[in-house]
Amino acid sequence: MAQLGPHSQQRQQARRPRWGARRRDRGLGRGQRALVAAALAVTAVTGTAGWAVAHEQPAITGPPPGAASWRADDVLERTLPDPATASPGAVARFFASLDAPERRTLAQRHPLIVGNLDGAPVALRYAANARALAAERRAELARATDSALSSQTRAQARDRADHYGALLANGRHILAFDPRDRGQIAEVYGDLTSARRTAVIVPGSDIDLGSYAEEMPKSPGDRRDGGGSDHPGVADDTAYATPVGMATSLRSELVRQAPHTGTAVISWTGYSTPVGLGLDAATGRLAGAGAPRLDRFLAGLAAAEGAPAAPPTVLCHSYGSVVCGLAAHRIGPDASDLVVLGSPGTRAGSVAGLRADARVWAAKDGSDWIGKVPHIELLGLGHGADPAASDFGARRLSTARVDGHAGYFAPGTESLRNFARVTLGDFGSVRCAVESDSAAAEARKCADDLV
Repeated sequence: MAQLGPHSQQRQQARRPRWGARRRDRGLGRGQRALVAAALAVTAVTGTAGWAVAHEQPAITGPPPGAASWRADDVLERTLPDPATASPGAVARFFASLDAPERRTLAQRHPLIVGNLDGAPVALRYAANARALAAERRAELARATDSALSSQTRAQARDRADHYGALLANGRHILAFDPRDRGQIAEVYGDLTSARRTAVIVPGSDIDLGSYAEEMPKSPGDRRDGGGSDHPGVADDTAYATPVGMATSLRSELVRQAPHTGTAVISWTGYSTPVGLGLDAATGRLAGAGAPRLDRFLAGLAAAEGAPAAPPTVLCHSYGSVVCGLAAHRIGPDASDLVVLGSPGTRAGSVAGLRADARVWAAKDGSDWIGKVPHIELLGLGHGADPAASDFGARRLSTARVDGHAGYFAPGTESLRNFARVTLGDFGSVRCAVESDSAAAEARKCADDLV
């Protein structure tokens, strides 16, 4: 008989030293200068953003722990779909052939597998992930009181148990949960099974289970330091820089704009993100590992019982846009629109280079420090052309009232309103980026052909 077996693995505790360097480029050739420029860009951004550089992160891929036990389980006297190789469509067909007790049996025996199995019924994944979270929380609480462990390890276990407990709160819908390494998660805001319009948010660097809900927004105008925002009526942008903040803000805006339309937002932290700024953030290694996972997640969303009625809009922030850029040619009909915001590049030279079936939109504000990063790609360093540049070919969205790299989802910003309009298919209301206030006539030009 299969064992539940919670998986508890100590997190990496990477040191984050400040990093900076200067180098002369006298006498260097054009290619060498470009490479140095990219390296200096990382240094410059590190200093500008106040971020730190951490060690290289492992790319977590494949199914979560328990796959071997799942494959060997004959409780249903039939072969179970291999979580590493079965397509989401095949997974959906398999579960469609099961009755409710058989489905529950698999979710109870293999919660980590069923909860992360793209193509499995949405409601079943919710139940399986709740079971997996509860098991992991029990294991961490036991570690937190184990006198054989160091005080630091016990404190870390208590912290993880607190995170898992928060995710088990009533009303939360966890669509994916993987506790390996720093942890991965996907959460649904709204009723996915009845939604007519949905959005999937792909975050950038420094996001994992530990930071997933940090700086969670309270209400517009709130700030962690107790002061007000620099923009009246706009909340402090750091409150809307995490997946929880981005998703709750977008869902609220969707409800505000279309109160009678069923909507849902999914925050997807389903890949290993870079920590700080360094080689992980400047290369496509982690994005390359994450892109097939995003593709599989979206395909599973389309195939599963209880899936939304229409393909989602996928919004990709910062390094998340590198993941989306590498996945763009794979996701095909599983996304209607692809929005890249605050992007360092997509590893493509143009919209045509993305080979995307989805409509491609871009947003970048002048206050965003990402504008300091040279848009080059050389020897694997850098992410290429600026998707918000006019010659890239994306539909450029207005970001009026955005304040910095973390501010695109802040209430009151034109970017947030635009993200909701694109998600709702309300293209006639989209406000496009303009070069100056005198160019107001161009404010709808990027969506004219869609109206």
